[in-house]
Amino acid sequence: MHVACQHAWRHNSPMDIFRVFQVEAAHHLPNVPQGHKCARLHGHSFRIEVQVSGPLDAQLGWVMDFADLRRIFQPVFDQLDHHYLNEIEGLENPTSENLARWIWQQLAPGLEGLSKIVVQETCNAGCIYRGE
Repeated sequence: MHVACQHAWRHNSPMDIFRVFQVEAAHHLPNVPQGHKCARLHGHSFRIEVQVSGPLDAQLGWVMDFADLRRIFQPVFDQLDHHYLNEIEGLENPTSENLARWIWQQLAPGLEGLSKIVVQETCNAGCIYRGE
């Protein structure tokens, strides 16, 4: 492949960017077996990663502005942060999996290229959702 063609290919190939958000929220899991610790009210410092995939803009040199990604996520953040997740419509059973899917549903209509949501409820436990 010619060097100029290689260079053009690299700038037009899909790239992944992400931004991480921290949400403090309380919940309980209503559908777990009796006696399960998650049936009790408790909280997490959720780490939420929003990933967008797309071509590199040749002029700007980015997939999208990280500030735009933050702005798009802000209404979701405002709904979740320092709230009781079980009281949010669609999160009556707020597992990490359901939370990731709910976030996707909130963001997808206004976020072109949304490719992945990662929700970590602890340092070593979480889930990855890639859409429907």
